[in-house]
Amino acid sequence: MARARDRARRPVPGADGRPQSDLPVLLPFAAGGTDKGLLQGRDGRLSVDLKARHGLWLAALFILWAGVAEAATEGGIAWAIQSLFTWIPFILEGFVLNIVISVFAMAIGTAAGAALGLMQVSLLLPVRSGSWIVTQFFRNSPWLVLLFCIMLLFPFEIDLGFVVIPIPDWMKAVIGFSLPVMANISEVVRGAVQSLPSGQWESAESLAFNRRQTLWMIILPQCVKRMIPPWINWYCILAMATPLCSIMGVEESVTHTVQAMNALGDRPELLGPFYFFLLFIHFIYTYPIARWSIGLERKYAVKI
Repeated sequence: MARARDRARRPVPGADGRPQSDLPVLLPFAAGGTDKGLLQGRDGRLSVDLKARHGLWLAALFILWAGVAEAATEGGIAWAIQSLFTWIPFILEGFVLNIVISVFAMAIGTAAGAALGLMQVSLLLPVRSGSWIVTQFFRNSPWLVLLFCIMLLFPFEIDLGFVVIPIPDWMKAVIGFSLPVMANISEVVRGAVQSLPSGQWESAESLAFNRRQTLWMIILPQCVKRMIPPWINWYCILAMATPLCSIMGVEESVTHTVQAMNALGDRPELLGPFYFFLLFIHFIYTYPIARWSIGLERKYAVKI
């Protein structure tokens, strides 16, 4: 009994508010000094107290570093910006090819994806299963890997015996980009068709419409409004992904930008102005389309 009372009176480590342990531990660091300063110790912890003057110091250091870096170069930032204005038409010429690739890839992917999406709602199990496998395969494959497969494995020309059809690199890029677009548009079409109430199908059946007439005259016209916003979103994604084809040597905006900097000697001060301009033109092209998509989503949203 006495031994039990001794155990009860013995403090439990950590339960009486005082840390007690036989193990070696690292105590919290307490910064010395008063509250004035960058480092402060609060409750035995290290904290950082940033003041407005610290931001001014950092800004002054950055300006000083930028001035030293510009003084160390021969041309400087002003020369880089002036050179950019000289090469803007050349860069925009490559950007036009980005737009062409995105438009053609979206057109091919939309046509193939619409057919594949309708096959996913087919009543025939082999058709439905096969289209689902194709959709999931290309939908979950990396775009860059698909692009490499098409660019490296697809022939550069097709010989039909009586005529030879050359296939340029940009056309291979169109095919490579159209495959994932096809798979995602297929899911958009399938989701739009299946989102309609089953009463639409039942009403058409009661009016003696066959399945083809029901799809083309009743179901798909109602699906168009639902498919337009995601379709535009996928075009924006595709347009932003087109610079990937520069890895394979396609003469688009990124390739033209690199060629322009090579012609100017690959100086480090060229990187900022040239690549920021490249970002700017892609943003100017894509952002209005994205905002248009948001407006269409609000316009066609179901009001309850």
